Amino acid sequence: MGKIAMKTPLVEMDGDEMTRVLWKLIKDELIEPFVDLKTAYFDLGLEHRNETRDQVTIDASMATKKYGVAVKCATITPNAARKEEYHLDEIWKSPNGTIRALLDGTVFRAPIIVKGIEPYIPTWKAPITIARHAYGDLYRDVEMKVPGPGKVELVYTPADGGDEQRVTVHEFDGAGIVEGMHNIDASIEGFARACFNYALETKQDLWFATKDTISKTYDHRFKDIFADLYEAEYRTRFEEAGIEYFYTLIDDAVARVVRSEGGFIWACKNYDGDVMSDMVSTAFGSLAMMTSVLVSPHGYWEYEAAHGTVQRHYYKYLKGEETSTNPVATIFAWSGAFRKRGQLDDLPDLVSFADRLEKATIDTIEAGEMTGDLARITTFEHPRQLNTEDFIAAIARRLA
Repeated sequence: MGKIAMKTPLVEMDGDEMTRVLWKLIKDELIEPFVDLKTAYFDLGLEHRNETRDQVTIDASMATKKYGVAVKCATITPNAARKEEYHLDEIWKSPNGTIRALLDGTVFRAPIIVKGIEPYIPTWKAPITIARHAYGDLYRDVEMKVPGPGKVELVYTPADGGDEQRVTVHEFDGAGIVEGMHNIDASIEGFARACFNYALETKQDLWFATKDTISKTYDHRFKDIFADLYEAEYRTRFEEAGIEYFYTLIDDAVARVVRSEGGFIWACKNYDGDVMSDMVSTAFGSLAMMTSVLVSPHGYWEYEAAHGTVQRHYYKYLKGEETSTNPVATIFAWSGAFRKRGQLDDLPDLVSFADRLEKATIDTIEAGEMTGDLARITTFEHPRQLNTEDFIAAIARRLA
């Protein structure tokens, strides 16, 4: 049979370390034999980001606006140690943070459920989808060291020349640190709208939580925007769909989530979503079994794995040692992008391929063939632990 044709390219963002190795294996073994692949390719590997002074990240984001659908490999967010290791000109910003800021929207992360990999929390029977606001807060903060005694203030200067507003942050009597964060109503409303729409599309209850009892202006603004939008546009639609919107404090939400059966969307502010998505994915079995998609209110979709670049395995790979790295979330990033591209371009064969790719991956694990991270936690007796290449080859056989 001929390869499946594509109309519009996907934006392809290559990445770093072991996930870059997986990226090529997945393309070579699971995609290009079956799909006449069309992509707008961008190398977001750390060396190339350094060479372009991170312009390539901006270019990839602009291409996503042009083509609508992107698939991204995991990338390094450098720190001081990485700056020295990769001889960087400077410590570049998180590429995910840059992409999210340019595309706006909400990151939805959900675990991939397979037989034999049981959640660590026995009450969980269905996936919990984390909806993470993808703008502002800690990820676009400004901060400084305070060298000694003095006063730190927040100052607002109106653009129209009106009266300044000042609020004292703290009067220091010695050295310390200070941080400023911001968000904007338009982004919060886009976050809320994306969450409500996703809940309706997937027919799941939506939970939202902040700490508005302590943050009586900042967090309370999130709560109010969600509540106002729900009452104005979504209450009737939710009731007709038989689903619920529920608000509570973040600490109460954590307790409720642990006691729940799952099967809902948990909307979180940026930092909460970052932390809780790792907690949820690990409690469901493995961070390598967590999907992630950035959904922009402007109609852009960016798919990736929720995990990082698997640095430890990459160092083993460079030494010529065998690795058993789990590629499942990266495979599902590709399948998610193909499914969305097929839906937008009216290509049922591409949508069907995405379904078959995911089924072949799950069937391989449920047949007892899996990577080391899953073999260590599976409830199956005598699983067959495969190295990276052999696991992908096993999927390819089922796909063919």
